[in-house]
Amino acid sequence: MKQIGKAVAVYGAGGHTGRFVVDEALSRGLTVVAIGRDASRLPAGVQGRVAAVDDAGALDEALKGCGVVINCAGPFLDTAAPVIEAALRMRCGYIDVAAEQASARAVFEDFDARARAAGVAVIPAAGFYGGLADLLASALAFGGPVSELGVAIALDHWWPTEGTRKTGERNQVPRVVLQDGQLVRMPTPAAQQAWVFGSGHGEQAVVELPFSEVITIARHLDVKNLRSWLTLSSLQEIRDTATPPPTASDAQGRSAQRFEMVVQAGDRKAIARGQDIYALSAPLVVEAAERMLQPSFKLSGALALGEAFEAKDFLQSLKDVELQLPG
Repeated sequence: MKQIGKAVAVYGAGGHTGRFVVDEALSRGLTVVAIGRDASRLPAGVQGRVAAVDDAGALDEALKGCGVVINCAGPFLDTAAPVIEAALRMRCGYIDVAAEQASARAVFEDFDARARAAGVAVIPAAGFYGGLADLLASALAFGGPVSELGVAIALDHWWPTEGTRKTGERNQVPRVVLQDGQLVRMPTPAAQQAWVFGSGHGEQAVVELPFSEVITIARHLDVKNLRSWLTLSSLQEIRDTATPPPTASDAQGRSAQRFEMVVQAGDRKAIARGQDIYALSAPLVVEAAERMLQPSFKLSGALALGEAFEAKDFLQSLKDVELQLPG
């Protein structure tokens, strides 16, 4: 049973990903409070509240009556800390969809102890980047330390949202990888290799490009070395300023983009395939929020998605995602 009277707040509800999150929460029968910096951009049909990220009083007021806030407003280097501060003051759980490594790392370092003291769970980087790879890695059920873990992502297109563009401009922090159990700066120039994906993508040239999954996986799994790869063609596409934003291709508003994510340790693999990386972030974070609203959820502190929930059970709750998990 859901906690009576506890709503799910969506900060950045007027953005591309935020709208997917609002729709997903409503489809599950959750009470939604849409929060944003511009009232004109908030979705119709739900309670809307206006709060700028630098207005602590307005943030506190916006989170009244909410059990969890999902932050979809990037760049998270700017928004995560103030929204978490408000969540702690209001004793409200927190989730975000940050792909930025520096944001996720700062949340774990700066808010774990404070979240524990407040009795609140804070889950950064719970979307496609960060969260999905963390769940897949957790589902591999290593049973011991892992020397080498690889994450490879194939996108047939990457049509960037306005938020992705802004985040790319803002995020100039050097990327890190996991090497000998330590987070170290990624060597440059970025390495390239070939990776054989499933039949939908086949063999692709990939380039080393770690996102927030490095931070989430390093947070709670015993992995010595982790490298992350993205199809070179999709990186080139997103770096092209002429590439258009995503457009709806179905009744759910999803783009036609197809993805495959592979997490591999030796000969063991966990794979997820589906449509539209922005849309997929919605069921990931809303599933987490719904579980956090359960009276049985007692965890607190800063947690990775695969640390907070049983990974296979969580993954199998996702609709429209093709999974290939180890037995």
